[in-house]
Amino acid sequence: MNTHQARSALGRYGETLAARRLAQAGMTVLERNWRCGRTGEIDIVARDGDVLVVCEVKTRRTGAFEHPMAAVTPEKAERLRGLAACWIHAHGGAPPGGVRIDLVGVVLPSRGAPVVEHARGVA
Repeated sequence: MNTHQARSALGRYGETLAARRLAQAGMTVLERNWRCGRTGEIDIVARDGDVLVVCEVKTRRTGAFEHPMAAVTPEKAERLRGLAACWIHAHGGAPPGGVRIDLVGVVLPSRGAPVVEHARGVA
């Protein structure tokens, strides 16, 4: 397995854990890895009551350079807002509760259970 495949598998695993966490929090996962042309991809699109949630998932191994929760820069937030607008346009309008951008950080220790943190409204 090359580095790209390993990173891709790590990311998919993190997204599965994130989707599970959102569902446990009472949210409905609508789509995973939704693409909008060249704009990019939304890791998870979910509904939290009447709010549309665009969720970025960052997965890291313990000891990685940057904590996953530090991953949403202003540029990244702007791109996520653009992707949210793209999703809304493709799916017939915004829900009554509007849109929220969440971040789920997954840290995989060398042993023991993964640590999953969910931050609401990060951008």
